[in-house]
Amino acid sequence: MTQALVRDEAAIRETFAEHEEGMRLRDPARIVARYAPEVVTATLAPPLRHTGADARDVEALAGWMAGFEGPITLEYRDLEVVVSGDVAFAHGLARLAAVPVGYPEGFSMWMRTTVGLRRREGRWLVTHSHDSVPFHMDGSFLAATDLLP
Repeated sequence: MTQALVRDEAAIRETFAEHEEGMRLRDPARIVARYAPEVVTATLAPPLRHTGADARDVEALAGWMAGFEGPITLEYRDLEVVVSGDVAFAHGLARLAAVPVGYPEGFSMWMRTTVGLRRREGRWLVTHSHDSVPFHMDGSFLAATDLLP
């Protein structure tokens, strides 16, 4: 791997670390600062997708964060990063853990994550982010939030 690819991969992994830190610090501005203006996100919560300004809405993300007490933990694992020029793709697993307001106990769940990035003015920005949880295909259609890597 060339030095440039090593630097690019390190910079991309840093965007994931920024997301983890933004969640830990409950800093929505830090999270959306990673997003390109035309970003498309598919998060676990409805609707099916957010685009552009809606995906970069700091107030909406702060409102979502307000639904939890204490820390919100996001942990990325098994990330594979592929870079080609000014475009990159990453996929892996992520664990989200938090305590919803009014609940005595929290939750911890693993999900799949896929992220597309583009280099803009020397900086890697997220242009597409998709998180998903599989569901049981037994007719119950319940989310399989109990799966572990």
